[in-house]
Formats: sequence, structure tokens, C-alpha cells
Amino acid sequence: MRHTLLVTALIISVALITPVFAQSEEEVMARIEDLHGEATAFGEAFGLLQDAFLFGDPTTIADLGLYPLTVRANGEVYDVLEAQDLVDNFDSLLTPQTIEALSAQDYADLIVTSEGVGFGNGALWMTLVCLDDSCTQTQWGILSINN
Repeated sequence: MRHTLLVTALIISVALITPVFAQSEEEVMARIEDLHGEATAFGEAFGLLQDAFLFGDPTTIADLGLYPLTVRANGEVYDVLEAQDLVDNFDSLLTPQTIEALSAQDYADLIVTSEGVGFGNGALWMTLVCLDDSCTQTQWGILSINN
């Protein structure tokens, strides 16, 4: 009896700590809309970002940045002050593994939290920012990159 209780407790514990990854693109989009709004605009930014990583276009990636942009690379934390800084230092600020993860990102595997949307298991985070005081104009942008 004691052994059965122990095994049952172990199975329940594993089930509770195991993350659930199975979600559809529609569920991800609905979660983005619920938490942030502008899910359609996010989808457009996602497409631009993924194409930029696939085709090696650091300028488009830099144009999506929210500056100063925090980049963690080479065991350091960098505050990239403007888009051209990211373009000029792209190869040293993004590892090949990060670029590969981001170019292969599946929409259904995005991480969606109240803070933003994570790509590549948190290698890059995007968030929705207000461009005016009334927040009638918004933009999705890259908040941080974590190699």
C-alpha cells in the first residue's frame, strides 16, 4: 500500500511539473490577443523577423528592435543603443545557435506571457509598446536577445 501511494505521488508530481507544449497556432494567437492585443500585427512582425533570420537580413531585425535593446552574449550584457549598432555588431551579438533557433521558430511553439512573446525558448523576446500617450498607436518590437 505504501509503495502504491509513493508511485502514485511520483506520477502526479511528474505530471504537474512537465510543461505542456502542445498548442495550436490559433491558441497562441488567441493568447497573444488576450494578453496584449494586436495579435494580427504580431503575426506580421513574426513573419518579418523569421524571414530576416532565414535570409540573413540584420537590418530588418535591427529595425524591429526597441532601443536601448538588451542583448546577452559572450557572457556579457550589452545595451545596444540604436539599430545601426545591432547591424554593425550582429555577428558578435547573435550566436549561430540563436540564429538557427530563431529562423526555425514554429508559431505554435512561441512562449506567451504577460511580459511579451518569447522565441527560441526565450532567446528573443518581443513586446507590444505604445507609441503615444493614449496608446492608440502601437508597435511590436524586440525587447531583448539572450544567447
